[in-house]
Amino acid sequence: MNVDLDDHLEEARRRIAEAADEAALRAVERAYVDKGGVVAEMLASIPGLPPEDRKAVGVNANRLKTAIQEALEARRSELADAELEARRGARGFDPTVPGTPQRRGSLHPLTQLQRHVEDVFTSMGYLVLDGPEVELDEYNFQKLNIPADHPAREMQDTFWCDRDQHLVLRTHTSPVQIRAMEQLEPPFRTIVPGRVFRNEELDATHSHTFHQVEGLCVAEGVAVGHLVMTLRTALREVLMKDDLDVRLRPGYFPFVEPGFELDVRCPFCADGCRICKHTTWIEFCGCGMVHPNVLRAGGIDPERFSGFAFGFGLDRLAMMWAAIDDVRHFLEADLRFLEQF
Repeated sequence: MNVDLDDHLEEARRRIAEAADEAALRAVERAYVDKGGVVAEMLASIPGLPPEDRKAVGVNANRLKTAIQEALEARRSELADAELEARRGARGFDPTVPGTPQRRGSLHPLTQLQRHVEDVFTSMGYLVLDGPEVELDEYNFQKLNIPADHPAREMQDTFWCDRDQHLVLRTHTSPVQIRAMEQLEPPFRTIVPGRVFRNEELDATHSHTFHQVEGLCVAEGVAVGHLVMTLRTALREVLMKDDLDVRLRPGYFPFVEPGFELDVRCPFCADGCRICKHTTWIEFCGCGMVHPNVLRAGGIDPERFSGFAFGFGLDRLAMMWAAIDDVRHFLEADLRFLEQF
C-alpha cells in the first residue's frame, strides 16, 4: 500500500475504535465505503490515470474497502457484546425467568384432512403415492384414454406450459395411476392425494387450484361391489358418520367403463341451498371400473386383471367434514378462519 492508503486505513480504524454506537459506525461507513466515499473516489479516478498505474490503484482501493469493512464488523460485534453484558448486569435481571413464548402455528385444514384420509386408506391396505404437478400430455390425457381429438378434452380447460402442448399443469392426479401400473405388479391398491389445476372461475364451490384424492385398485376378480363398499366405508370413517346417505348413478369418464357419480346428501340443508344447487345432493366423486385401454396403457393385461378407480375433491370433502360453505376460505390465508382448526 502507498502512504495515502496507509493514512486512510489508520484514520478509519481510529474512528472505528472510538465509535460508541451504530450511528458513529455508519458515519465511518459513509465516509469511506459508501458512494461518494474515499474508496469510490479512488475507483472513479482510475480512467484518468496512466495505464500502468490503473491496476495498482484498483487493487489498493479494494484492499482498503475490505479492511475497513472487516474493522466495522468487528466493532459492531464488540458493541453488541458490551450491550448484552450491560443488560445482564442491570438491576432486576433474572436469567431464570422464561423468555417470551413463541406462538405455535397449526396445520392447514386441508392438510389435516388429507392426513386423516391417508390414515383411513392405509388402514385398508392402500399405498400413498405422489407425482409431478407439471405433467406430460401423454400421462395426463393420452394414456388415460383421452387422445388429442377426444371430445372429453373440452371438459377440462387446462393450463398448458408450452406452445406445443406437451407439458400441462395436471388437471387430475390420475397420471400417477398410470405410473403406478407401470411400476407395480398386481394386485395393488393406491391413493394419490395432491394439487391439481384447471382454468375455472373462482366461486363458492370451484377454484383454479384445488386438491384431489384419486384411488386405484387392480387385481383379479375386482368388481363394482368392491368399489361401492370401499367408498362407503372410507367416507363413513373420514366423515365419522355411520348414517351417511350416499347414492350411485351412471356417469361418463373416459378412463372408466362403466362409470358412476357418487353423491352425498348435503350436510348444510334439508330442502336445498346454493352449495347443493337446491337438489339436497352434492356431487362428490367420480368412479368406475378401469377402462381396458387404460390398463393396457399401464402395461396390465385386461383379460386377466380388472380394477376400479375413483377421484374426489379434498376441498369439497373438507367442506362437509368441517361444515364450511365456501371453498375460497381455503385460499385466502385468513387467520380468523385458519385458527378455528
